[in-house]
Order: sequence, then C-alpha cells, then structure tokens
Amino acid sequence: MPQDPMDFEWSYWIEWGRERILWLLAGHLLVSQVSRLLVEKYKPWCLMVYGMAACWLLLGIKGFAVILLHAAISFAVAQFQLSLLTWLCSLILLSTLRIPAVEETKRKWYDTENEYYLLLFTVSVRCLFCTSFSLEYCWHAPTQKSSYSFPWMLAYVFYYPTFHNGPLMNFDEFSKQMRRQEAFSVKTNLSILIVGIIRIFFWWCLAELMIHLMYIHALYSSALPLESASYWALGGLALAQVLFFYVKYLVLYGVPALLLRMDGLKPPALPCCVSLMHSFTKMWRTFDVGLHRFLVRYIYVPMGGSHSSLLGTLLSTALTFAFISYWHGGQSYLWYWGALNWLGVIVENGTKRILSISLIQDLI
Repeated sequence: MPQDPMDFEWSYWIEWGRERILWLLAGHLLVSQVSRLLVEKYKPWCLMVYGMAACWLLLGIKGFAVILLHAAISFAVAQFQLSLLTWLCSLILLSTLRIPAVEETKRKWYDTENEYYLLLFTVSVRCLFCTSFSLEYCWHAPTQKSSYSFPWMLAYVFYYPTFHNGPLMNFDEFSKQMRRQEAFSVKTNLSILIVGIIRIFFWWCLAELMIHLMYIHALYSSALPLESASYWALGGLALAQVLFFYVKYLVLYGVPALLLRMDGLKPPALPCCVSLMHSFTKMWRTFDVGLHRFLVRYIYVPMGGSHSSLLGTLLSTALTFAFISYWHGGQSYLWYWGALNWLGVIVENGTKRILSISLIQDLI
C-alpha cells in the first residue's frame, strides 16, 4: 500500500537515515564505546573529531566551513561577555539563512535540494548550540574560562547524535556530564542498546502504519474533504495529526537519545503523549524538553519570567514565543502560531493567578 507522501519531515529524515545518517550514527557509537573503554579521558575529543569528519563527509567542505565559521564568530563575540551582544550576533547569524542571495549560493554547492535542506536544518540547530555556549561563557567568571574554551565549544557543536535535528542539550548540562568519568560496563551498555533499539523499532513501525493507512496529511492538503467533513471528523483528524507528530518525534529524538545514554549522558526526556496534555503550558514543558530548557534558561528567566511584574511576565513570554517563531522560519503562519500559543499560556497563567486568590477559593 502506498504511503502518504505529504509529511515532508518524516519522509525527509527517513530517507537520509537510510542512506547515510544511521551509518554515521553507528560509527559514532563505535568510536564512543572504544574511547570509553580505552581512553575515557579523551572521549570528548575523539567524539569531536568524529563529528567534524561526519559533517565534512555529509555536508562537504563548504558546509563544514559554514558551521565552523558560525562557531568561530559566536566564540569571538562571546569574549566581550555581553549577553545582549551575544544575542544580537546569534540573531544576525540566524538571519543569514534567509537572505535570498546567500540561499542561492548555498544551493549551488549541492546537486540536490535535499542536500541543501540538510545544511539549512543543521545550521539552524547549530545556531542554538552556539548561542547556549556563548551565553554560558558570558555568565561565568574568568577563573572558570578553561572549561569554556574553543575546543570545548567545538566538542559541543560537532557532537554528532544531536547534530542535524537535535534534541537540544544546553552546554552547562553537556559539559558537566561529558567531563564526568564513570565505570564502563559493556554488559550494561549492551542491554541499554538492545532495549532501546526494540523500542525505537516499535515506534517506527507504528509511525509507518499511520503514514500508510491513515493519510492524515493528504486529507489536510485538500480543502474539499475538509469542507464536507463534520466537526467531529475534523476533531478526529486534528487529534490523529498531533498523535502522529508525537510518534514521529519518539523516533526522531529516540535515536539520538539512545546514543546519548550510550555515551554516558542523560538526554532530555522524550516527548510526553499529547493525549495526556490539557494545557499549553504542559505542552511546551513536556513535548520538546530540550528546547523548553533552552528557552527558559536563556530568554524567559533573564527577561524576568514569572517572578517579575505582570507586564514583565507578558513581555518575557512574548519574546520567548517571538524567538521560537523566528527560529522556525519566520513565515507569517508561524507568527500566528506563536501568538496563539502565547495567548494560550497567558490565559492559563492568568486563570491560575485568579484562582489562587483566597476569596475566589472560598467562593469555589
């Protein structure tokens, strides 16, 4: 039975995975386990060299140079230790991905559109990693700077399991866990690998069944069946779409999460089932945990967060959603999506504040 071809993200990453990425991830696993067994002290540098080689192999020397240049510029700007300047640099580097002349130049580097998109997606995710490292550099005292050297930035930026699509792991978490040396057990790691592969295979089979039998995205791409459907049917389609999105990211984040565990790191929690969610706030906290930690640590809390005034909370939340909409591409529909999510979070938090008033609680 033919599959629904309308979900670009799933088709794209599955195709790349089968062709090269899964083999490169297997190579990372081999290098990681050998370095943990023989040269634990030099594991970060072994993985850094492997990640750089994999980047060069997959994206070519020009793609590799772009990512290295982004990291070098971010590191140079971080030397001023000004968070605002670091953010300005990050936004400028991100904006270069949307300059038509630059886009056309990068397209000419590759034979296919898929190769260009792989560079685009990779650089977009690397921008977040560069931002995380640079802000941590700004916030730490000069005596701690040895822990925030350029080689450590490269080890973080070129860490291959999270290289193309995430999940996001802040530098403070990555460096602490990567420096930690633990007892290595081949038997324990083998059991983690086998159980992890079985779980990911089950999720992949479920996603493939949904993409071959349900045709959710094909239905959404045509106005005629949507106009003739009842409200109940539309609600069912919406639920089916978000459930597929959830299963899809169990696979896309499950593979790198398994490799993180094999490397002795603790990955961000996998997405929580959307059927268990009843609020915008919980959705943002539990679906993409790594991205949520990034937004809270580097945008929401520095801007005041929930401990500031009502206006400060509104502003910090708005800036958080503005950034995430811009990072995803900045198209008009993304701004609407961000605004609706911001409104949902504000309404929920406002309702919680009202219900916490003792008079209201007495009335209830």
